[in-house]
Amino acid sequence: MSAVVAAGLIATGKPAVAQTAPAADRYVDIASVRLRVLPAIEPDASTGTYTEDCGRNENGHRNADNLVVSPGVRGSAHHIHDYVGNVSTDYLSSNSELAAAGTTCVGGDRSTYYWPVLRRLDRMGTDAHAMGGGLDDNMGQILTPSSAAIDFRGNPVSKVVAMPRFLRLVTGDPVALYTGDANVRAQWGCSGFQDRFTTDYTLCPQGSGPTRTLDFPSCWDGLSTDSADHRTHVVFPAADGVCPHATFAIPQLRVTLTYTVPAGVRYAVDSFPEEKRDPRTDHGMFIDVMTDRQMSRLVGCLNGGRHCRAS
Repeated sequence: MSAVVAAGLIATGKPAVAQTAPAADRYVDIASVRLRVLPAIEPDASTGTYTEDCGRNENGHRNADNLVVSPGVRGSAHHIHDYVGNVSTDYLSSNSELAAAGTTCVGGDRSTYYWPVLRRLDRMGTDAHAMGGGLDDNMGQILTPSSAAIDFRGNPVSKVVAMPRFLRLVTGDPVALYTGDANVRAQWGCSGFQDRFTTDYTLCPQGSGPTRTLDFPSCWDGLSTDSADHRTHVVFPAADGVCPHATFAIPQLRVTLTYTVPAGVRYAVDSFPEEKRDPRTDHGMFIDVMTDRQMSRLVGCLNGGRHCRAS
């Protein structure tokens, strides 16, 4: 594999062999996936929700950059990212530029939310000869999500504290084929099959489409907006929802992406060429650019057990 830097989150260089479509055994019938057991809700839980409407990237904001992991480096992702929220995000964006930019989010949240695109493999993409697309062996037609739900949830055992502005979050591991399963957070499913998730691509019945659920870490060290590996400043809670010692529960971001894919058509997520479009490499990034007022309302909804929508 080419040199891996930034704690296994980015890679440079390009392999000599072309990337192939995922093997048939990487697709599983959703009916064979077991329901996930959710943690028990404790008396001091923050049971509210806060929902954002940021669209589904109807404006086609895409690039092969990764501002969280490799700011200042154009095309560092070697695959294409979809963006919602902040309309200016690219490899050169500064905090002040993000704070001054426009947004697709109802209510004015200028945060940036992004993830690798999904492609149907039976059609040629318009970027077959472009960086991040065909030049990086990501072939196929990019699919715009049929829906992109952005929800913030509380913690099942405690209240949450506010995220600091410009906090960076990473979920999943884009180089999982190389580094192993320790940071894998891929959750593939099908619409209408709540709480059934797998790290494989899913085969969905008629009338249901594939989904991707990106759950972000939510236990903050209370000090930093980023860290050298982009992970240790905010980690995941234990299975029961308890945050590790010396960390604080913050709002937990969940992005749920749903797609319309014709029956029988294979699809795959963009990846580094070396990762062979493995479904375990699914990942997402977030930069919090909410104002103090917006974040205060979000936290109040979660801790107060209310179900709110940004407006």
